[in-house]
Amino acid sequence: MSDTNHLPTPRVSPDSAPFWAACKGGQLELPVCATCKKAHLPPGPVCPFCFSDTIEWKPASGRGEIASWVEYHMAFSNRFSDQVPYLVVLVELDEGPRLVSSIRDTASKDMRVGMRVEVGFEELKPGLIVPTFSPIEDNANGDLI
Repeated sequence: MSDTNHLPTPRVSPDSAPFWAACKGGQLELPVCATCKKAHLPPGPVCPFCFSDTIEWKPASGRGEIASWVEYHMAFSNRFSDQVPYLVVLVELDEGPRLVSSIRDTASKDMRVGMRVEVGFEELKPGLIVPTFSPIEDNANGDLI
């Protein structure tokens, strides 16, 4: 693994702090509106659907599907220059929200929209645990589902 101490860190705000705390505990949690019951990202002080300010954090399944993806052949920042080429995915979680992340154990030739994935967690540097995704395999025959 390359030296990742130079990677940018997420901005932890009062709204996003529960997300990052859950990641440190190996759990993906989403803000859910107590009024309309919809999960949403990014976290904020009110529900983007009904504008209620009663937000609860609930565990997510950690599963979803690839909505889009891209393979970077040039680093958008010098901080990522030692990692090219790398994949960035947009995962539509089963709960509805979409999350930008990385994907493990997958080559670009195997990527496809609709690929089922599940969350895992990676420590990029001390104290920084981020969600990352891996393809889900069908246990019956080893095919990706």
